[in-house]
Amino acid sequence: MIARDYHDRTAHSPASVRTSAHTLDWDIKPFPFKVYTELPALALPRDLDALGVDALAALAGPAARAARLGLAELAAVLYYAAGVTRKKTYPGGGDVLFRAAPSTGALYQTEVYVAAGDVEGLPPGLYHFCPGDFALRRLRAGDVRGALAGAAAEDGVARRAATVVLTAIYWRNTWKYQARGFRHLFWDSGTLLANLLAVGGALGQAPRLLAGFVDTEVNRLLGVDPAREAALALVLLGPDGAAAPPAGALEEIRHESMPLSASEVDYPLLREIHAATSLADADSVRAWRAAGASWSVGRGWGALSSTTLAVTHGGDSGRASVGSLPDNTGLRERPPAPAPAAPTGASVPLPAPRTESGRGLGETIQRRGSTREFGPAPLAAEELATALRAATRGLDADAPAGLVSLYLVVNAVTGVAPGAYACDPAGHALELLRPGELRRESAHLCLDQPLGGDAAAVIYFLAPLDALLAAWGERGYRLANLEAGLAGGRAYLAAYALGFGASGLTFYDREVVEFFSPHARDKDAIFVTALGRSARAARATIEAQVMLPRRPSA
Repeated sequence: MIARDYHDRTAHSPASVRTSAHTLDWDIKPFPFKVYTELPALALPRDLDALGVDALAALAGPAARAARLGLAELAAVLYYAAGVTRKKTYPGGGDVLFRAAPSTGALYQTEVYVAAGDVEGLPPGLYHFCPGDFALRRLRAGDVRGALAGAAAEDGVARRAATVVLTAIYWRNTWKYQARGFRHLFWDSGTLLANLLAVGGALGQAPRLLAGFVDTEVNRLLGVDPAREAALALVLLGPDGAAAPPAGALEEIRHESMPLSASEVDYPLLREIHAATSLADADSVRAWRAAGASWSVGRGWGALSSTTLAVTHGGDSGRASVGSLPDNTGLRERPPAPAPAAPTGASVPLPAPRTESGRGLGETIQRRGSTREFGPAPLAAEELATALRAATRGLDADAPAGLVSLYLVVNAVTGVAPGAYACDPAGHALELLRPGELRRESAHLCLDQPLGGDAAAVIYFLAPLDALLAAWGERGYRLANLEAGLAGGRAYLAAYALGFGASGLTFYDREVVEFFSPHARDKDAIFVTALGRSARAARATIEAQVMLPRRPSA
């Protein structure tokens, strides 16, 4: 499969990293904001809800459903998910603007659009959100939810108040990470989704994530060039209301935007994997979603079960074999389901996770930032357990959770002996794979970065990629990377809620799998998140971009 080939061709190894001739051309570093030069700005409210609801409570589940979605609530979702939260000025001049959610290399390639239909204070239309001036710009007038519902093959899109669409601009990431950047697009959108889903839930907007949609139709709706920018995920927000009218023919739009840099480097391999993981029509989306009915989760790991799929075509339901699905789904005849790895060591029960942090969700996001140096102070077992619970919680989505497995190297956690472990979310326990001090080994796995050895604990996200691709087709590759990014983002939020830090890391692909084998047989390394206490006593003071009045917790 193309995804399998892409994953292998973009794998890091000690040899590939040391022999790479790639250098960063700072003269063409991409500008971090997309700016539509000919569209007027609609300023968003800057007097936002401070989101005093406890951060861990927000991660645990949504609040009671709200009866409305207003412009103020939408502005809060956009700010806490993708807004500029602070600024750091370096000696000699030069400001760095940090966003609400982390991004690999601080490149921020994820863009945010809003299809608004029933948002109080905002006329129906399609909008682009610019964090730089905290404003919306209208790309299309009128209610486009019907068109988006058709592209998503889900009628509920036409009834919800609004849908947030996340895209990625490739060059913003490939400038540094080259063709491997396709993985990063989903890691970064996943961490942004962690914020968006938590904030939307805390505000009672019942967020629902859709990973399946007709790519060409959504990209055409947004007016983006899929050779340079493309849709990654949709998030429904707000209460159900009257359905938007059926979509008519939409004219093509191409609004001018400011160039990101003087020149760009094209990576055909990234465009190839994006095209291969796309869904061509609504029937393909329905068949792709139906594959989820055949994916079961046992012991926290993904495992395949049935060899048939429930398929819906034009409202008629039935049973169909994989061979009868539309060719463009990318699904193929499945191999035997992978058996769960046999336990190889003692089970280490984890303490009950904390349910409250004493820190509001808004404050947690405001204070968040990737930790660049970990100190020697250990984490408590309760803190690690809380981060793991946050990372593995389910969510309302069109694809099941549990597609990635969590492995850990524990270096300094009170009550948990140093060693390598597999996480058992269902049993809320760790399974010991290898005892002993493994700081040097973990640093090596993380591309020989000291953070991987200095952290109190390092979470390695792995997925049974071949089985997942057999079940979900090429688009299953997106799911694996998106879920790993989302899980890492939730671990980030839990860490900062509890007062310690986190950082996303890249890794040597094959070495990670070999390190955790034989337990990790038939899996592939997807993402890494390190946890620990910062070595710095204080962080830089940075200006807030909006006013945040306090509101008592519900």
